[in-house]
Amino acid sequence: MIEEAVNVLVYDIGGLEAQSTLGETVHFFIYDSVKILLLLYFMIAFIGVFRTFISPSRIRDWMTTQTHGLSYVAASLLGILTPFCSCSSIPIFMSFIKAGVPLGPSFSFLVTSPLINEYLVVLMVGFFGLRITGMYILFGMVLGVSAGMLAGRLNLEKYIVEDIRGDRDLDEKKYQGVGERISYGMEEASSIVRKLWMWVLLGVGVGAVIHGYVPEEMIHNVLERTGVFSVPFATVVGVPIYANCSAVVPVAVVLFQKGVPLGTALAFMMATAALSLPEAVILRRVMKLPLIAVFFTMVAAGIMLIGYLFNFIQ
Repeated sequence: MIEEAVNVLVYDIGGLEAQSTLGETVHFFIYDSVKILLLLYFMIAFIGVFRTFISPSRIRDWMTTQTHGLSYVAASLLGILTPFCSCSSIPIFMSFIKAGVPLGPSFSFLVTSPLINEYLVVLMVGFFGLRITGMYILFGMVLGVSAGMLAGRLNLEKYIVEDIRGDRDLDEKKYQGVGERISYGMEEASSIVRKLWMWVLLGVGVGAVIHGYVPEEMIHNVLERTGVFSVPFATVVGVPIYANCSAVVPVAVVLFQKGVPLGTALAFMMATAALSLPEAVILRRVMKLPLIAVFFTMVAAGIMLIGYLFNFIQ
């Protein structure tokens, strides 16, 4: 139904030719923008309702007391359920540290939260399908848990800044009845979509231009020059770019459609989502430079490994 409406808007009302480059580009932009925004709204609303049944402080306490690696898994799962970008995850990471949660599980949350969240999963399911999305979630959780366990083993707490300012406690709210929970989910969805819609349009716009105007031969030439180093190259290129996952996923999809190996495209997406220069600046208020270097090194290495795994199983 959406595609039919967009066809009428672009080709009948807009007068663009269906087979023309401009027509295909405009159609791609409008159709994917509407589809993504609708998917985001309804999925975020559903997850928002689900989260009203979870007590953040209870989860935090549970993470502090669990053994045998369960605290790292719990932290990663909480990261998946929080719709934050890399910079927005830092206040929650700070609150964990202030509350006495060990650095290891806190690291697991900090890695997983921007890497996997509900709107990224929605976008990936829509573009890549359930199989690839499921593997992405699994690999992302393994990366978060592994990074947290390594940080815990290295005893890096001494590199945490003693006086962490600007932290906040996790919100605790009592909900009365199903109606209030649904209302919360819808309000959260509206709030997040209002913050994301520009990123969505930007990402889809870039993807549409690449889809319509960038020749496959150009992309293939770049990949041929980087060869086996295409995954590290994509990771390094993604780090300086600070963008929301909603903006990057459509770009990764179009790169994949243009012939970029799946793992290389996902490495670019992950580096942009989980690592950024603004994040490093904000983390400086929490961590000393050696710990920031360890964090970026571990996550970047994990992203490259995941990229190569996807290229191998593609």
